[in-house]
Amino acid sequence: MHHEAQGCPEYAELSRRGFLQATSGTLAGLATAAAWLPRVAVAKDYRSTQRDTIIWIYLRGAADGLTLCVPHGDDDYHAARPRLAIPRPDSGLPNACMNLDGFFGLAPSMSPLHPAYVEGDLLFVHACGSPDPSRSHFDAQRFMEVGKANDPFLITGWLGRHLSSVAPADPGAILRAVGIGTGLPKVLVGGAGAIPVPNLDTFGLLGASGTRSARSALLDQMYAQVADPLHATAATTLATINLLNSIDFATYQPAGGATYNVSDALGYALKTSAALIKAQVGVEAIAIDVNGWDTHTGQGVFTGTMSVLMSRLASAMAAFHRDLSASPGNGYVVAVVSEFGRRVQENGSQGTDHGHGNAMMLMGSSIAGGRVLRQWPGLAPEQRYEFLDLEVTIDYRDILSEIIDRRLGNPDIANVFPGYSPTYRGVVS
Repeated sequence: MHHEAQGCPEYAELSRRGFLQATSGTLAGLATAAAWLPRVAVAKDYRSTQRDTIIWIYLRGAADGLTLCVPHGDDDYHAARPRLAIPRPDSGLPNACMNLDGFFGLAPSMSPLHPAYVEGDLLFVHACGSPDPSRSHFDAQRFMEVGKANDPFLITGWLGRHLSSVAPADPGAILRAVGIGTGLPKVLVGGAGAIPVPNLDTFGLLGASGTRSARSALLDQMYAQVADPLHATAATTLATINLLNSIDFATYQPAGGATYNVSDALGYALKTSAALIKAQVGVEAIAIDVNGWDTHTGQGVFTGTMSVLMSRLASAMAAFHRDLSASPGNGYVVAVVSEFGRRVQENGSQGTDHGHGNAMMLMGSSIAGGRVLRQWPGLAPEQRYEFLDLEVTIDYRDILSEIIDRRLGNPDIANVFPGYSPTYRGVVS
């Protein structure tokens, strides 16, 4: 699902840089995992319901929160976007949004998420984001993933620090966190037991399948003779391969009549994530990137680029919600974020430029949803950040801190978000 952004050289360069760093990230992740492992004992009876599994979905490229969750009750939204505004629910116009609370609504392409909202499992947090003023993709993504702006010495991710500062939910777990991709996402760097896995269903040794078992046994024998950390890294890798291969991802049947679009990368990632969570092997965090949200030109909120992206996002999340909701005992929280929002005013190319405030989405049975949480600043020019953008009135770390404390079992917020004192907003039930 990789789409290289048009009209933004910085984001194109960022995409190329990420690809070149992928291999080194994979090796670093495997080395990190080795430090905490209990010498390769596979967890068979993980049944803990004390912590939710967090699924971190990063919309890379700066998704337009004013389209993801439409402020149809704000007249200045419609005035600023004569071609890109989603019509009011009562407008009688084609492509009108679906009303949520009388002020906000869902764009038509986001409508698959309406049942989760009605059931109280989906929460939008609007005018939310990082207070850092950067409009650079590279800087803003890094700041959000490490959890602190402008600190060159902080190299670990906030989710990685969480994992390293709390004991495993299952003491015998081999694998605590997965970044679905070829390189470990920054948010998981430093995490105990966090590794990158490009595809949960096919993770393993390459080459002819007929000799795979023999080659695995040979590698195990070879690395048994060497000292740590190489021995532990090899043992961890082989044990992780065996663990994932023991889960029948290919024939996994979703619950509740859920249907995933497995031809879509996010749909497939969430389907295999559901199978992994239900296998109850101790995984506490899953990170997934969704690229392509840098919509400077031809944003396509009704048909085209953003409409397709929203449809894929909403359909995949809706399937995951239906699947997990029909399987009690598998607590989870999905957190959907992007580095910053987009400008209130549409540009001359039927797109929007880099902005500031955004919308965040949370989904799960523990989420106090069915509403749009906000301290709405307004969209009149004098109410905008720098007269251009949606203001940030809720720091994203407030939201994550509450989840980490109350759903992930870690009250050590000062370590996860150094130098920040959060305000809890009542996002979990």
